[in-house]
This record gives sequence, C-alpha cells and structure tokens, in this order.
Amino acid sequence: MKLNRKLRMGMIGGGRGAFIGAVHRMAARLDGEIDLVAGCFSSDPAKSKASGADLFLDSARVYATYQEMARAEAALPADQRIDFVSIVTRNNTHAPIARTFLEAGFHVVCDKPLCFTLAEGRKLRDTVKKSGKVFALTHNYTGYPMVKEARDWVRSGKLGKLLKVVVEYPQGYATSAFEDAKPSKIANWRMDPNVSGVSNCMGDIGTHAHNLARYITGLEVDSLCAELSTFIPSRLLDDDGNCLVRFTDGVKGILFASQISSGEENNLNIRVFGTAGSLQWFQENPNELIWKKADAPQQIHRRGNSYHCEAAKGAMRTPFAHPEGFIEAFANIYRGAAVAIADSIAGRKAPKAGYDFPTIDDGLAGMAFIETAVKSGKAGAKWVKFPKL
Repeated sequence: MKLNRKLRMGMIGGGRGAFIGAVHRMAARLDGEIDLVAGCFSSDPAKSKASGADLFLDSARVYATYQEMARAEAALPADQRIDFVSIVTRNNTHAPIARTFLEAGFHVVCDKPLCFTLAEGRKLRDTVKKSGKVFALTHNYTGYPMVKEARDWVRSGKLGKLLKVVVEYPQGYATSAFEDAKPSKIANWRMDPNVSGVSNCMGDIGTHAHNLARYITGLEVDSLCAELSTFIPSRLLDDDGNCLVRFTDGVKGILFASQISSGEENNLNIRVFGTAGSLQWFQENPNELIWKKADAPQQIHRRGNSYHCEAAKGAMRTPFAHPEGFIEAFANIYRGAAVAIADSIAGRKAPKAGYDFPTIDDGLAGMAFIETAVKSGKAGAKWVKFPKL
C-alpha cells in the first residue's frame, strides 16, 4: 500500500444482524492495512450505537445519521478523520450517501448495484469525477485469483477469437417462499421496487453475472433480449431471468440468473468459447480454472502455483493446496482500493495500467444492464439496444 500508517475506514449500514456488513469488515481487515474507526450502522440511531459498541468503537465516532457523520468526520483534524467510507446499505440509498461523502472530501467503497437508476448513476459519476476521489464498487467475484487468470487468458489470445459466452447465476433460496408465509426481511426489501429498483433477481445477482462476463472478456453488451419472470405469487419484481446477449465484436452470449432454481446454492459460473479453446470457472469451486480444446484432454489449473499470471499471483495469499475463497476475493477489492486511496493521499500518480478493482463505470454498465433487461422483458422479450453510458 506504500503508506506509513493504516487507512481509517468508516461504514454506513452493516449493523447488528447484517450479513454483508460483517463480510465487508472482515475483508477490509484481512491484510492489516485498514482500521474501522467510525460508522453509522443503521437508520435507527439506537441500533447504530449498539452496533458500534459491538465493534468496540469510540461512542463519539458512532453516529445517528450519515449526514451527521460526514459533517463531523470532515471537521476532525486530518490525522484523525476517516480516509474513506464503505457503504453497505440498501440500493435506493447508495447514491445520496456516496454523494454526501464525496462532496465532504472522502473516498468511497460502495456495495453493488451502484444505485437506484441509471440516470442517478450518471449524476453520481459526475460527482466522482468532480471530486477526484477514489470510487470502488464491490463486485467481489472479480477478486478471485482464477478469475484474474481467466481474464489474462483472454487478453493474451489463448482462446483465439471469442465466439460465445455463457454465464449463469442460479440460486434456490427463494423457493422457500412457496411454503413460508413469513418471508425473510431481505426478501421483503429486495422485492420492493421502492427500495430495490426496477428488478430483484437481475439487479441482485444478474449484475454479478454481467460484470463477470465483462471483466473476463473485456466485451460490452451491444443488445439483449430478456424474459424476466416472477414465479412467487404476490411479489412485484422478478425472481428469474433469461437473456440472449449480443456482445461487441460479434460475440454471442447467454446470461441466466435465478433465485427459484431448487437445490442450487450460489452457483455463479462462466464458460467462454473461442476458436483456439475454451475456459470454465465455477464460483462454488473457485480455486480451479478449466481449459478445454477439441483435440486434447481438458486441463485443470489450480491457484497457488507458479504458472499463473502476475495479476492472479498478486491476488493469492496462501501456497498451493491451501484453498482461498469468498472473503479473500472481497479483500482483494479492498486491497486494490486501498492502494489507490493511499496513492491519492500521498500525491502519487495512478499506474499506467490503472487499478484492478470495479469502478463507477462498471457500476454504470451494471445499471444499464438491469434497465435494458427490464425494458426488453416488458416489451415481450424484444431485442433492445444497450444505452450509451
């Protein structure tokens, strides 16, 4: 990180009982470069205070509102205030919180999806550019070493000319709603269009599939044809979706995301087919990357070995035969953001190749994917051109 101290982090959201908040805190701490020193952990001031106490924070740095936190932290001496804020709240609050902290002079790490609408995202991009601050988006699956290896295979031409991309993200947890009269709180807000936005399934996990395809292949969506379905009665947003995708450079694709695929846990996976060979990666077995050719036996490449590219090696923390997973991938996003934030603080120029973490632009592409898929679905699965970002 090249800074003579740890970075000071604040957090918005992620209080008692919040799964993703705990994941972000573990990931941020993993490499010993970041300390959580302040936060507003809930819209309920009492819960925020209690959550801060759980985390052994100074009660004076645990705030009732994010607005109060931004003002109070900005007023502290430079050697005490937070360096950046991590936003782990619901979709409809991401943009106003991020804007408040960017305008107060802080760097931002934000959970996905980027915000509530594409139009809101464009305005947030303007704020990021004007602020000159680092903005990182936690599309954590790009943090896996073997995903970085897959990206290198594509960039180096190992697959030849790309022909087809198949990316899937099936989950089955929502099927419990067919029998459960009291759905979980997370299901409630993700199915509320006033909180989640225009989509549930595509907005929640479809964006991960879209982002993974973009990251590995470097391709953008040109147009898509989507059928979105709501199988669970009385729900207002989609719980399943199927997309045909036309990528740039004439590459064809299929993207499928589902929360009603019985028996599936978190089976994000991708297959990329080229003229010289193909790759396969499965999130539930993330330490392996599969290489296939028509005229040879398949090969399985495993993380931790010396034959990987530098980006993959840099994302590994343990030697071969010592598996790494979800928390480490998340931590790689935080580590990449930490390097960029430290460079900004120290007045160093960004490297020529840039930084390896998702940015505001990746977030905008995700919002465009959500809205294009919904537009296509509402039109009866018609082909819809991807908007300019």
